[in-house]
Amino acid sequence: MKSGALDSECIAIEDTQKWLMEAVIGLNLCPFAKAVVVKDKVRYRVCLSSASQDVLQMLAEELQFLASSDASLVETTLLIAPYALPDFLDFNGFLGECDTLLDSLGLVGELQVADFHPDYQFAGEPPHAMGHFTNRSPYPTLHLLRESSLDEAVAVYPDAALIFKRNIASLKTLGAKGWADLSVVARLKGCG
Repeated sequence: MKSGALDSECIAIEDTQKWLMEAVIGLNLCPFAKAVVVKDKVRYRVCLSSASQDVLQMLAEELQFLASSDASLVETTLLIAPYALPDFLDFNGFLGECDTLLDSLGLVGELQVADFHPDYQFAGEPPHAMGHFTNRSPYPTLHLLRESSLDEAVAVYPDAALIFKRNIASLKTLGAKGWADLSVVARLKGCG
């Protein structure tokens, strides 16, 4: 790998790790994330291509890798695409291809793909609603999760269905200024 590509990959991973620590864990947006991060069971992969098909190809590789890996060593994967799918609507449409791929690999029920984007927006919500920030990340990112891990986490956290509502309330309290003050997310679009 060339030096520039290696630098770009390192920056994408570092930004994503800072986002995990400051936003996801720091704001407790996901009460399950801290243990996985602290135990170093997150695999970070970066697709430096701007082509969505290359992201899909890397997703296929990572889904197969995660399915065949020991969960005690690798619990989850974050596939970061800093140059692909910058438009949220394109990214949102791409998620259908991700679901089709998951199905074609026979991994539905074993793995799932969660999604994050710098311009994430829930349908039917005003553009500047703080709830969008629950799924905003520095780059378009696909989070590959084991269904068994989700089942275990939900068993330990019986009010898992309330996490999203709590997150929205927390983000509303934090406000756009508080979100923008987080060093890693200060450069995200839509902070003001």
